[in-house]
Amino acid sequence: MQELYSTNNLKDKILEILHQSELDSPCYSKILDYTIDLFHQKGLGIDYYGYHNIIHELEVTYVTLVAAQWESLQGRITKDDMKYLFVAALFHDYDPQKRVDKPHEPDAVNFVKTDKTLESLLNESSIDSNIVAAMILRTTYPWTGEKKEKAELLIDNYYSLSDITRNEPAKIEYYKQLGWFLSVADRIGGYALGDFTYALEMAKKNAHSLAWHPNLIAIRAVTYFEDLLNNESEICNRILVALPRTMRKLFMDNVLGFMKLRETEIQNQAVIIYDKVNLVPTIEPMKTRQTDEFVNAVFSIFEELPRPLQFDRLGFAESIHNPQVILNTLRLGNENGPIVGYAKGSLLENYKIREGVNDPRFGKGDTVFLEPIALKMGYWGLKGGREIRLLFLMQAQSKGYKYLSSFALRDVIEERMRRNEKIEFVKQFDPERWDYYRVRL
Repeated sequence: MQELYSTNNLKDKILEILHQSELDSPCYSKILDYTIDLFHQKGLGIDYYGYHNIIHELEVTYVTLVAAQWESLQGRITKDDMKYLFVAALFHDYDPQKRVDKPHEPDAVNFVKTDKTLESLLNESSIDSNIVAAMILRTTYPWTGEKKEKAELLIDNYYSLSDITRNEPAKIEYYKQLGWFLSVADRIGGYALGDFTYALEMAKKNAHSLAWHPNLIAIRAVTYFEDLLNNESEICNRILVALPRTMRKLFMDNVLGFMKLRETEIQNQAVIIYDKVNLVPTIEPMKTRQTDEFVNAVFSIFEELPRPLQFDRLGFAESIHNPQVILNTLRLGNENGPIVGYAKGSLLENYKIREGVNDPRFGKGDTVFLEPIALKMGYWGLKGGREIRLLFLMQAQSKGYKYLSSFALRDVIEERMRRNEKIEFVKQFDPERWDYYRVRL
């Protein structure tokens, strides 16, 4: 499913809908190409492991146009509306500064209002940038409290600047509804284009780039969808009805998938807290590590990690068999129970660390690299990760290592600093705040 929705594939699908909607002037394909180029130039292409990359932008544009096309057949959306939805969807998350992954809509609006190339393309398309700006601001999320109030003031200002909507309350209200339509289509987006594996990968991207702990993924996903289905029901239902049946089914299956995942998490908590079933950190003997059953069990957990956290995928089995690789597992119930997590690592020089990291200990042979702790979905937040991390530290010390390096969320590293651990930042990364650190053993 992930390969199906490539940049080129989505581009072709968008152009097809524009052509069917008689928006086939060359200026629209120019706008689309310009958007794709901009995202790639800013490092926000397919290799950027944030949620708000070019694929998300094109998915939202595609879903918006699919729904709008059906609405146009019902006489509720015009050809002009389609072109405004197209441009606003394309640029709704474009943030040239990219301080954090979550887009800052005023920055996207500022780009739309000041970029000379886009200005020329919008003029060629007879599109008013003020209306585009107002619609982008309506994608602000959450649409509550101070964020909503600030966005509404800006939206009203842009409608007052437009020759189309100035002193036209009915038209202003019409375009506000269109902005709401875009906002909800944005939130449905890729969740209507792939199965639960794809949806979970999207959620992991979002959590990784916003520096959320993995135990928050299911909780926040359930909250997100309940808010969408309950508090945005008017437009949400309207869009879902406008989408093809296969897309509607994918979306609802994904909503149920996150709810089932959250239910599993609660059941696991009940087993561990109320039934007093232990999570047992276990140093695995080499005899066990040689079996295919063991390797497959650990690899299945490895595959649940976000892609940037997967080190040495091709050599994974060989690393499990290597006695120089430190490995312990987290088992359920006792040391022979099901494996629900692991900690793994070896000599720093055996790894190709993320670009931008220049570790001064590299080449000295005294540092162990701890790969990201891996737990099965449903077992995060139960303190098992901490237990196997501490066990890994003990194993590293027993092998004579002087330092340990790894990646962790910035907030986690800072919390360990407050606990007076001998830990320091080596390299910090924005916008995702997933930083490289070192511990003196």
